[in-house]
Amino acid sequence: MSMSRIASLVGILAAVTVLFAPVGTARADDCPDVEVIFARGTGEPPGVGRVGQAFADALAARLGGRTMDTYGVNYPASLNFLAAASGADDAAARIADMGVRCPQTSLVLGGFSQGAAAVSMLAGVPPVGPRIGSIGSAPPLPPASAGQVAAVAVFGNPGARFGSPLSSTGQFAGRAIDVCSGGDPICSAGRDRAAHSAYERPPYPDQVAAFVAGLI
Repeated sequence: MSMSRIASLVGILAAVTVLFAPVGTARADDCPDVEVIFARGTGEPPGVGRVGQAFADALAARLGGRTMDTYGVNYPASLNFLAAASGADDAAARIADMGVRCPQTSLVLGGFSQGAAAVSMLAGVPPVGPRIGSIGSAPPLPPASAGQVAAVAVFGNPGARFGSPLSSTGQFAGRAIDVCSGGDPICSAGRDRAAHSAYERPPYPDQVAAFVAGLI
């Protein structure tokens, strides 16, 4: 058989292999080793926000050459706190999508302030305590989707003020870190409003990144 004939057959076989590849199978180069899915705080522009970016930068430095992407949860992050549920819904959809397209990617779920409340909803924890309960909440992640999340990181979580930190409550307990700056009135009984704006500064990003890196 001539070399040109062999080359032609190889090309046809390659095309057939691609054509009949299983639907939903992702190419390795399309999927990062790690993805950070982060819900920004109130009033921040679309994206992961300043706290999410500081955390992502600190985590990337600890990954030893592994690739990492970030996904900014799509929700208003406005003063209408009931809309935080739409952030939980969007994060849940992203987790489900990544589970199909990139099953080998380690998913890290995180949020700051109102974004942390959205993460609490996914954990099955009342975002502002049992006194208000599930008003405005999204449903928790199904167990299969929750199992796809390797680690959770929240900053200034309102639920912590009501005794529901994600580090010890909900379906992410044991693989979540719930950071509250001393005096932060959003996540503690403190009265230092400036403390709620400190999470993008040391020691918080690296502290949280060290915890998460140990799980992924």
